[in-house]
Amino acid sequence: DWPTHGGTYSEQRFSTLDQINAGNVGQLGLAWSTQFDTARGQETTPLVVDGRIYLTTAWSKVMALDGRTGRTLWQYDPEVPGSKAVDGCCDVVNRGAAWFDGKIYVGTFDGRLVALDAASGRPVWSVNTVDADKPYTITGAPRVFKGLVLIGNGGADLAARGYVTAYDARTGAKKWRFYTVPRPDGKPDGEVSDTALAAKASSTWSDGAWKQTGGGGTVWDAIVYDPEFDQVYIGVGNGTPWNHDLRSGGKGDNLFLASVVALDAETGVYKWHYQHTPGESWDFTSTQPIMLADLTIGGTRRKVLMQAPKNGFFYVIDRRDGTLVSARPFAKVTWASSVDLRTGRPVEDPRARYRDDEFLMYPSAFGAHSWYPMSFSPRTGLVYLPVQGVPMFYRRDDAFTVRSGTFNTGIWSPDRGVPTDKAGFDAMRASVTGALIAWDPVAQREVWRAPQPGPSSAGTLATAGDVVFEGNQQGHFEAFDARSGKRLWRFQAPTSVIGSPVSYSIDGVQYVIVTAGAGGGFAVSTPFLDDKRPKPNGRAMAFRIGGTARLPDYTPVALAKAVVPQDSFTPAQVASGQRIFETTCAWCHGGGAVSGGVIPDLRRSFMLDSRDAWRAVVIDGALADRGMVGFSRSMDAAGAESVRAYVSSLASALARNEASH
Repeated sequence: DWPTHGGTYSEQRFSTLDQINAGNVGQLGLAWSTQFDTARGQETTPLVVDGRIYLTTAWSKVMALDGRTGRTLWQYDPEVPGSKAVDGCCDVVNRGAAWFDGKIYVGTFDGRLVALDAASGRPVWSVNTVDADKPYTITGAPRVFKGLVLIGNGGADLAARGYVTAYDARTGAKKWRFYTVPRPDGKPDGEVSDTALAAKASSTWSDGAWKQTGGGGTVWDAIVYDPEFDQVYIGVGNGTPWNHDLRSGGKGDNLFLASVVALDAETGVYKWHYQHTPGESWDFTSTQPIMLADLTIGGTRRKVLMQAPKNGFFYVIDRRDGTLVSARPFAKVTWASSVDLRTGRPVEDPRARYRDDEFLMYPSAFGAHSWYPMSFSPRTGLVYLPVQGVPMFYRRDDAFTVRSGTFNTGIWSPDRGVPTDKAGFDAMRASVTGALIAWDPVAQREVWRAPQPGPSSAGTLATAGDVVFEGNQQGHFEAFDARSGKRLWRFQAPTSVIGSPVSYSIDGVQYVIVTAGAGGGFAVSTPFLDDKRPKPNGRAMAFRIGGTARLPDYTPVALAKAVVPQDSFTPAQVASGQRIFETTCAWCHGGGAVSGGVIPDLRRSFMLDSRDAWRAVVIDGALADRGMVGFSRSMDAAGAESVRAYVSSLASALARNEASH
């Protein structure tokens, strides 16, 4: 079985099964596949309990499948409104469910926590975990332990204040809540976090825009229970706005942003914290997966947690008290040279805070490593870590104001947009790299590297057969030798494989299952995917030695031609439209309006040729039920027309490029 999100409480994502091994993995074949009803991103980690697979899909839907055949046993649709999609930074994804005592628990994109009967899929109870008037979302998997189910939320990029809540797993009754940043008005919440916020955090915040946005700090992924110390570790996200100067006047560490916080499991009482990135100013979340292990370091056996957050350093932290054991960069890092082991603080390049000029950063808001689960093999002592290099120019947005219903980052680099000429675009694309690496957490060094085409944005699985599995954006699902990094096997899916694989056994047969489906933050908001055609629906794929099943034939849909309106626009309109688009629309429609195929490419939309149709969608929300709400809260009709002017200029450039090639 694979009954919890990370396999066990330690979340090492290590399977003790060894029927599939480095010697025979080349004989792996498809055992079965099941298609989903959506083409949006699929990031789930399946659960397997007593031969049944429980997985979540985009829009927070849940399915139960027969582990032998893939036959659908039941489906549950929480009916998340399409209009809620606008509150998500990174697609309408869901990274998994939790199982306990005959129930399946799922967090829905619109902020509910739902308990389902595992046998039938019927709802048992449902609670709303968020303020529905604020841009909260849930994409992460709940965690269950000691009869409690814990869930966090997302929304820090817009205007949300983070917290994690514990509910009674049997009834849904709230047990405790821990807020990660102080209340902007300075008052207590009447929650278990009040004491820690007053004693540790409040003095680290100064006047700034956070008092309007809530400050951020959402707990949108990592929640890990440690039975040895009866404590839970939460990974805390970025600040709102990103820019520390605007958020908090450039003053204070802003606890508990970009931190790991340890809480008493039963009561939620604060125990300790470690802040990876004090005064976070780059969307450097610490929500990335946390793994627990016992490691021999300097001749002493230590109980540690391991984490590779967005900022590019691999951290080993003592679980007893939060003492930093070691930290070393695992990817290209330009914002800091090292981490001072005495103070635990990064040694920053002063230019990185982009106060006087823009700064080219590695890593960037996409992270050297984001939500993609890493794995650890006790057999090899290595961590298998998806890494990526995605640079970004950071520049202070001097015209920043807090806006409702859209991103509030406080950065803007108008001269560093996506090139419209092919040579410039290809050069920028070449700067984006990815790899699967094996990392020695004791020596803090890379052991081997398997380069990937583009960003490495999928979870990994390590097995007792000394095999590591990982998918990628190009639709490859691959197996590597855990000791050498040699690529041993590859399967080609018709769409991106960014879900997290797990392994299970039924009737003595070992299977590996993973989901495919293009989407997520990188695929939606960046223009660097090679295949920009509309994507097929996602699917679950299970493999076994000697499997002979085949995927259905799929013929990709051809791209429509660029639409070039005959309207005349002024340079001022185009410039104004650029700022609005790149700070509001690009998060879904892609930088430079270059879509990766998950969301419609506006340069190819017939709507572009009609001022009235464009306004009906952008301002009036004619397509709200499909996820495209009206933006009347953050722009007026003239602003919408400026965006049309900017996208039209990009469509003209696209038409010229396609005509010349």
